[in-house]
Amino acid sequence: MRRTALAALCLAATAAASLTGCLPGEEKADSKPKGPFAGQTGGEIADQAVKATSNASSLRMKGDIKDGGSRVGLDMALNRKGECAGTMSANGQGKADLVKTGDTLYMKYDEKFLRAQSDGASKEETDGVVAMLAGKWTKMSATGSDAKDIASFCDLDTVLADFQDVNSDATRGKATTVDGTPAIVLHEKDGKDSYTLYVATEGKPYLLKVVSKSAKDPGTVTFGEFDTPVPAEKPAGKVLDLNEMGG
Repeated sequence: MRRTALAALCLAATAAASLTGCLPGEEKADSKPKGPFAGQTGGEIADQAVKATSNASSLRMKGDIKDGGSRVGLDMALNRKGECAGTMSANGQGKADLVKTGDTLYMKYDEKFLRAQSDGASKEETDGVVAMLAGKWTKMSATGSDAKDIASFCDLDTVLADFQDVNSDATRGKATTVDGTPAIVLHEKDGKDSYTLYVATEGKPYLLKVVSKSAKDPGTVTFGEFDTPVPAEKPAGKVLDLNEMGG
């Protein structure tokens, strides 16, 4: 069950990062420069957004991503120290909380999430798992086989690896806002797939939102709370040690 949950979260992270890894070219600069990024092409703006975002020391990533038959919800703050804190869901069925600090990964599942992840198990087995884990914090080594993939995701450098060496041919769109932050819309195409990028027009040109209309990985990912401390703290109270339990 835990492997399925961890794999789902890693899938969301991979899909979110890959949304900005499909920016291939160049367009002519606007003939009548005006407003933020005056005289710059959409591709130049996208490149600046990628650079600014990849240089952030921390950020919060929220997404709703479909991959195959699964839909993964993600709300995670992470930094370059390998710390993260947030929540995930799979197909809207329950929620799992996650914190990584130091070399330890902490997770807490609600009953709905546990039952949804127990396909194939008997009712007795599922009830036992729910009784043991639902609503309780668990911990395991972040370097163990069950946790190393998700621990890798908690490293912002790893998540933003696909942001490097981007050369975009995005086209400029209209001005808008993302959660109250002024932004410019950019449009990107990669074959039959299309992407809409939203870039901050005040302060640093952070990438604020990506909407993918890819047939394979449709979904929306937003980025925010740049350079903000990540609330990755060891949960208070009793924590079940899954390594000691053989899990």
